[in-house]
Amino acid sequence: MEEILQTVLQSHRDLGDMIIHILRYLAPLVALILMIRCIKPLLTFRKEPEIWGWLNMPDGTQIPITHWENVIGRSKSCDITIDFPTVSRNHAVLTRYDDGSWTISDAESKGGVLVNGKKVQICAVHSRSRISIGGVEMQLQPISQKQEARQAQLRTKAASGWDSVANLLLLTILQILMTLGFLLSGTETDLIPILQGFGGILACQWLLFGFYGMIHRASFEVETLAFFLCTMGMAAIATVKPQESMKQLIAMVLGVIIFLIIGWSLRDLERAKKVRYLATVAGVGFLVITLLFGTEYYGAKNWLIIGGMSLQPSELSKVCFVFAGASTMDRIMQKRNIIMFIAYSILICALLALMNDFGTALIFFCSFLIIAYLRSGSVGTVALAVTALIFAGVIALKIAPHALQRFATWRHVWEDPFNAGYQQCQALMCLASGGFFGLGAGRGRLQHVFAADSDIVFATISEEWGLIMAVLTVVCIVVFGFFAIRTAYMARSAFYCIGACTAAGVLVVQTILNCLGTLDILPFTGVPFPLLSNGGTSMMGAWGLLAFVKASDTRQNASFAVRLKGGKKA
Repeated sequence: MEEILQTVLQSHRDLGDMIIHILRYLAPLVALILMIRCIKPLLTFRKEPEIWGWLNMPDGTQIPITHWENVIGRSKSCDITIDFPTVSRNHAVLTRYDDGSWTISDAESKGGVLVNGKKVQICAVHSRSRISIGGVEMQLQPISQKQEARQAQLRTKAASGWDSVANLLLLTILQILMTLGFLLSGTETDLIPILQGFGGILACQWLLFGFYGMIHRASFEVETLAFFLCTMGMAAIATVKPQESMKQLIAMVLGVIIFLIIGWSLRDLERAKKVRYLATVAGVGFLVITLLFGTEYYGAKNWLIIGGMSLQPSELSKVCFVFAGASTMDRIMQKRNIIMFIAYSILICALLALMNDFGTALIFFCSFLIIAYLRSGSVGTVALAVTALIFAGVIALKIAPHALQRFATWRHVWEDPFNAGYQQCQALMCLASGGFFGLGAGRGRLQHVFAADSDIVFATISEEWGLIMAVLTVVCIVVFGFFAIRTAYMARSAFYCIGACTAAGVLVVQTILNCLGTLDILPFTGVPFPLLSNGGTSMMGAWGLLAFVKASDTRQNASFAVRLKGGKKA
């Protein structure tokens, strides 16, 4: 009897091993198909300018107005170039608002701006207004409501709702396969939190898609990629700390809510400006509170403990910093506004330096570089800022021993594999052992190493699910970056352009620091992998940044940040 029982148990184990072996090859295949379907519409849509009016010139020519904010000047980099000696390089800013009204403002030019013969700093203009810039007369001719509705109908369409349903079905299949893999290899005590984790993500993604259907939005590619990253992150947590699955799920739900709130605030630029001021104060407030009441871990005072919960407010400050840096074109042209933002950036980095959180400070500085370039268009300004960073970095290494220790270990982890280089040595070995298709759910050894679900999560995914799956997680973040760049060419406002590019830049920089730090190509900073690493505030901050990328999408019925007009066409 005992021999028969042993035979049955062995046959069940053999069947389980066979299914897990099949899942190792099936999961990457489903993920790859999903990636191709989501990435293609994001990177191949037709870049077409929108025309919101024309400037009628004295010689009878008409200059098209292709943005809501247009710099008029002599410089070739201006949206509307008027090559005349009396016109300043950046002379004026012509702005359209959501209700169809227009204003023109002086960009601190030498000759000033005249409307109907009167010199103005900022003034409302319409089709009968006579505008004079550097002595050059012109008249604004806005498009009609009928033309605006027709333009909305002809604009590039986002993927259809059925395409999004097919993508979500593929993601659901992948989540079921992953759950099955853990059910076959996990212990009984881990099954409930694992089921809750994957089931919660599945329910959240379908509920959000249902909400999009209610507000007549069809595009769901960006969100599908984000939920894919959350799914892979849950797979790492299910292996390392399955008891934290519910905590991460709650953080993801809160992140989606933040994503929707920021998207709502960006529907109206005037409202976005007001939120910007609140975010600017909140960004500093989060860091000041952490500096005063925070707890120090591993040399950095960047954690806040509230009721047994550990929070990292600097992750939310990143979202606030993007809000603070994004601005409308008329304000960008004011020197006082630029000086204030530089001072704000210095204050943020100084607070992070006092907290010894130099990894986060580096991310903020990279964000500043993106904003500085988009605001000024000057490579020289960026080069000067980078030079300042080098000097600041040298000083930081002198006053922060733990940062110097990480640089001392960099490229020398194998010289001290049981102490300073332990994490990275283990990560490199486990990453290599996983191969292209991984060892299977819960079967990796890296789960016993500290921060396997956060700082070195890239290696955990590689070991258990294979290098293909790990690379796909990086591809998701890179796609967000390229998508933001493509939409920047058609952004209606500098606010959307700067916000999207900076937010995507933060996500890309974090991913680079996390992955290359794990591989010992860059110094190990402990920066989380967006949407993948275990961490509540990191998850919420990443979803908040993603809202800026989504808001810049001007495809038809794509972004919830664009109001619907003309027969439910946005």
